[in-house]
Amino acid sequence: MLLFYILLGLLIVYGILIIYYRMGWKTIPPFIADQIIPQLRISIIVAARNEEKVIGRLLKSLTEQTYPSELYEIIVVDDHSTDATAKIVQHFSKVRLIQLEENNLNSYKKKAIETGIAAATGDWIVTTDADCVAPPNWLLTIASFKEKTNAVFIAAPVVMETNRTILQNFQALDFLTMQGITAASVQHKFHTMCNGANLSFEKKVFDEVGGFTNIDHISSGDDMFLMHKIAQIHPSGVSYLQSKDALINTEAQVTWNDFFQQRIRWASKATHYKDINIFVVLLLVYVLNLFLFFIFLVGFWQQKFWIYFVFGATTKAIIEWLLVHPVAKFYGKQHLIKFLFLYQPLHIIYVLLAGWLGTFGNFEWKGRTVK
Repeated sequence: MLLFYILLGLLIVYGILIIYYRMGWKTIPPFIADQIIPQLRISIIVAARNEEKVIGRLLKSLTEQTYPSELYEIIVVDDHSTDATAKIVQHFSKVRLIQLEENNLNSYKKKAIETGIAAATGDWIVTTDADCVAPPNWLLTIASFKEKTNAVFIAAPVVMETNRTILQNFQALDFLTMQGITAASVQHKFHTMCNGANLSFEKKVFDEVGGFTNIDHISSGDDMFLMHKIAQIHPSGVSYLQSKDALINTEAQVTWNDFFQQRIRWASKATHYKDINIFVVLLLVYVLNLFLFFIFLVGFWQQKFWIYFVFGATTKAIIEWLLVHPVAKFYGKQHLIKFLFLYQPLHIIYVLLAGWLGTFGNFEWKGRTVK
């Protein structure tokens, strides 16, 4: 019974946390852009490596923004691509291409973003990824939100496109949960969390915190570590923009190996967090999933523990439903909710593998092996 009581205790704490996130999500007011006279000069920075299949789609969406063309620029920093990425970028006359020269780095993306910001002429920096697509009013909505809130750092929503395969549905469902937690954590000022596919900040604030200085040796985390640095100096200036007009679409990984490599890369920054709240949250999630897996293994010796496992996994899914349900409605992904229970065993294994390998292993990304 001791194992059951430990499991019950973990589920209660996890439930309180998820309810707290749900409350945060529910209190975020949807933002509708006001009619403004655009004045903010914006620089969009895209770090790209071997993105010939997708970058044309992104750049088309960026050049078709409703924001006045004279008030924004697009800078693509090509990170030593070996395909036709640079050639495709050069087809877009409005886009400035910069070739990254540095080699032997552990975080090429941070260096690429830093290089783009150094060349930027705008006062407001917006970052996104090469495999994304922006809606037409994206920049206009960000500028309006900036003007209304006077924020210095804005995290905004990202949704994952799927083709409804098991892999992509699983990714999209997991991503929905992360997006809900991101929004709620920013709303509550509980911990720093964002996604580099859709964030923006004042250029002078980037310089004020020293950019990526002291975090440039970490392979991942160009988004969250920067957010943490800015939040320490400007806690009230960090905001979340909840608007479908600011919703960035990103692509899901197409193979299981690519998916795990991506998640291992994301998990690799966990031990470097200086934000104790997010570290404790990640530790709770990992311990809960580890304990569920342990109970499942014990069931091979005493089958009653499989009943505990089913109870624990089902209860975990019910708890997560409390957050995923309202988040899925906002993103128009209600069809994914039915997989929440079905994918629980897969989610447990994924959390354990990504967490372990992200801490103690290497990962491959864009043709590079990274520590």
